[in-house]
Amino acid sequence: MTKFIFITGGVVSSLGKGVASASIGRLLESRGFKIRLLKLDPYVNVDPGTMSPFQHGEVYVTDDGAETDLDIGHYERFTDAVVDKDCNFTTGMIYYSVISKERRGDYLGGTVQVVPHITDEIKSCVTNLAKDDIDVVITEVGGTVGDIEGLPFLEALRQLGQDVGRQNRLYIHLTLIVHMTSAGEVKTKPTQHSVGRLREIGIQPDILICRTEKPLPHEARDKIALFCNVNQEAVIEGTDFKYSVYEVPVAFAKQGLDDLIITTLGLEPKQRDMRQWNEMLETIRNPESTVEIAVIGKYIQLPDAYKSIYEALDHAGIANRARVIVRRAEAEELQRSAPSEILRGVQGILVPGGFGYRGIEGKVAAVRYARENGIPLFGICLGLHCASIDLARHVCGLEDANSTEFDPDTPHPVICHLPEQRTMKQKGGTMRLGAYPCVLKPGTKARAAYGTERISERHRHRLEFNNDYRELFERHGAVFSGLSPDGELAEIMELKDHPWFVTVQYHPEFRSKPVSAHPLFRDFVAAAMRTPGRE
Repeated sequence: MTKFIFITGGVVSSLGKGVASASIGRLLESRGFKIRLLKLDPYVNVDPGTMSPFQHGEVYVTDDGAETDLDIGHYERFTDAVVDKDCNFTTGMIYYSVISKERRGDYLGGTVQVVPHITDEIKSCVTNLAKDDIDVVITEVGGTVGDIEGLPFLEALRQLGQDVGRQNRLYIHLTLIVHMTSAGEVKTKPTQHSVGRLREIGIQPDILICRTEKPLPHEARDKIALFCNVNQEAVIEGTDFKYSVYEVPVAFAKQGLDDLIITTLGLEPKQRDMRQWNEMLETIRNPESTVEIAVIGKYIQLPDAYKSIYEALDHAGIANRARVIVRRAEAEELQRSAPSEILRGVQGILVPGGFGYRGIEGKVAAVRYARENGIPLFGICLGLHCASIDLARHVCGLEDANSTEFDPDTPHPVICHLPEQRTMKQKGGTMRLGAYPCVLKPGTKARAAYGTERISERHRHRLEFNNDYRELFERHGAVFSGLSPDGELAEIMELKDHPWFVTVQYHPEFRSKPVSAHPLFRDFVAAAMRTPGRE
């Protein structure tokens, strides 16, 4: 029978439940078990696709086109588990499904209630992942214990724990240990209260992962175990790490977390194999060189807004045995100041995706600076659009060229809406989403990076390059090195006479892993390492 692990959080949010869940998944995979991971989000939005990065961070897209929480990215980077639309459910999704069933008459005239109808719907999201070939399903509940909106999810997991039996389920609670600097003391009371709230709901944690700035004293560990009703060995320390979050699985393994999980769930013990992971960590800790990359962003003050971008750059650094130093450059600042002042010294420039007019001219200026100074440039989604605007205006001589997203009346719409998007009224879930095939042109940087003719990459956009301008661009040095199989959609645009200038319509960052860097990120960083930093 498939086993179930339920992970909750307490005291405060943003403790790292996603990283903890992914790390546990990595450890179980290293012991030969097959897993699935699931994130339950209490917000009422159907998905995060229409949410602002200022509130939610990045939207992570799966192969099957689901717009999901950024924690799904952790799941895919840390593990080999299948990640798809079944890995993220929200309150909005749950209620939408139940209400749709009620409208169809599925409940036979009965009164629809939170218990059992909403909780049953939540339980089905979890149990649907329990296929014959899956050993463990790891379910993470977003938010913090005590949040009103999270109560139906916790009640569902309480019921599910009863349904599958004690030997087949495990509750893990991630909590905060408070350090009172002025008093020089460790305070465990918030953790005790958090566990108390869980126990009021009917859930007794089996394991506590304690986020702490400093190692836990033995007295504090003993106190937590006593008052939270867990064994001492089930109090796991979760400290911040000097180098990378990818150290978390190894730290958990040193404390015997995977052994504890395997024993508690009655799984067959298997030898742990973390050799490849440890080799990757060794490269992170002891890089042979450094390289500085500028990321030109609209939400640059929010690291989570470009989470997968930063991770993919780190992966590329690992592949090149280098440490990537990221210079976060605000796009709007590039509209007020000369790019040479802000970007001086960088060895590569990356322009990531985004929506809306704010900061666009700054991104276009950054592209032009990279093009004119021979600095490697990597443009992603909106980055391709900005590169197209720069080439149209400053190379092809098309005055006031623009994207119809930013100027519907531009005389030269080098970027325009996809045909199916032009009459679209509904915003949520209506973009070109998920994996689409692409055919690569021989003799190009894209083909050299991938080493194959046909690829598949994930998309999230409404606009594309306008084919009316393709021939003009080609006459001025542009190479459309990746096209849709029918040749209609420009997926990749390069420049011939440039050290490394590659822009893509899709989001390659979603396919990068620490032990397997995305080929375009890998080659971009390699090209940047060959570029001397300008003083």
